[in-house]
Amino acid sequence: MELTSLVIPLLLAAVAAWGAARRVDVYAALTDGAMDGLRVVLRICPNLIALLTAVYMFRASGALDLLTSLLAPALTALGIPPETAPLLLIRPLSGSGALAAGSELMAAYGPDSAVGRTAAVMLGCGACGCFLSKCKLFTKFWPLSGF
Repeated sequence: MELTSLVIPLLLAAVAAWGAARRVDVYAALTDGAMDGLRVVLRICPNLIALLTAVYMFRASGALDLLTSLLAPALTALGIPPETAPLLLIRPLSGSGALAAGSELMAAYGPDSAVGRTAAVMLGCGACGCFLSKCKLFTKFWPLSGF
């Protein structure tokens, strides 16, 4: 048996032992945490369903394709492959929708292509500065290794 397969059971045992040593009712704390987690799920579920529906409608209506074609010249001028425009538009709204769009780009263009690498940067970043670091305009003033 490998050590990596024991990490989770050992971690759980250590937490239980620490709780017992501090005289904490570990089972009650576990069930309270589970109830809090379920309350969070129930609170965010309607918003999540509405957001995913809106993103799907945005894609199905053709509005995403229209915005992609309108943004293509500006993205090309900035050094961003225009094929990544759907990801650029979906990423701020839905992380799971962006992951699906990124997966489609990776399948179509490959992970080692310019489109695939740019999509990987967009998926891995949460700030606009990270998106812009790939642009030709900004790499002149802010060079990053690896690109």
